[in-house]
Amino acid sequence: MPEPVRTFRHFRDLPAHLWRWKNFSPPEIACRGTGALKLDPIAMDRLQGLRDRLEKPLIVRSAYRSPEHNRAVGGATRSKHLDGAAFDIAMTNHDPVAFEAAAREVGFLGFGFYPRSGFMHIDLGPARQWGERFPVRATAFAAETPPAREALAESRTLRGAGAAGVATVGAAGVEVAQEVLAEAQGAVLPLVPYLDTLRWVFIALALGGIALAVWARVDDWKRGLR
Repeated sequence: MPEPVRTFRHFRDLPAHLWRWKNFSPPEIACRGTGALKLDPIAMDRLQGLRDRLEKPLIVRSAYRSPEHNRAVGGATRSKHLDGAAFDIAMTNHDPVAFEAAAREVGFLGFGFYPRSGFMHIDLGPARQWGERFPVRATAFAAETPPAREALAESRTLRGAGAAGVATVGAAGVEVAQEVLAEAQGAVLPLVPYLDTLRWVFIALALGGIALAVWARVDDWKRGLR
């Protein structure tokens, strides 16, 4: 027996045990205008099936719409969005031809094409389609992140520059502390010479960090990591 379609005044009212779609969350499927949620398990099973088939994220622009929000955005009076059985998916990270084929294979029947807005509408039917199809791309859609590019947080250039920055701030802080102590009572005056030495240590670290950053940048250029 099919699971019933359930409606919740707000997605936060949804009991946790009713949600089983691992790649989606209730806020993604809820109405963008009111937060209300109409949960159609069959539609969600097909959406998850599409996600599994494509093996890449689906960016949901619109799913369920409450009647008032549907009117506000100019939706059709009998839109499948009102039933929680329609989804507008961004084509940002998908090839539209492959996406449409996969959506048909998992059981979606209604298709709306919006190339100027960059998304495709899919719903449970009846079978129909509208809008101008997306232009065929000359090459397959690019992978998420080029593997050759060095991760920003792991960049040797940034590490060198960061070390130089920290050392520079440290040297400035020591100089300030030195001036403060010089004005203090005689009990702390013996510390001043040591602070002067510490300041020069920080300056040396700053110069070393700058040298490391320059070397890493030159080495990256030689290796083609621009």
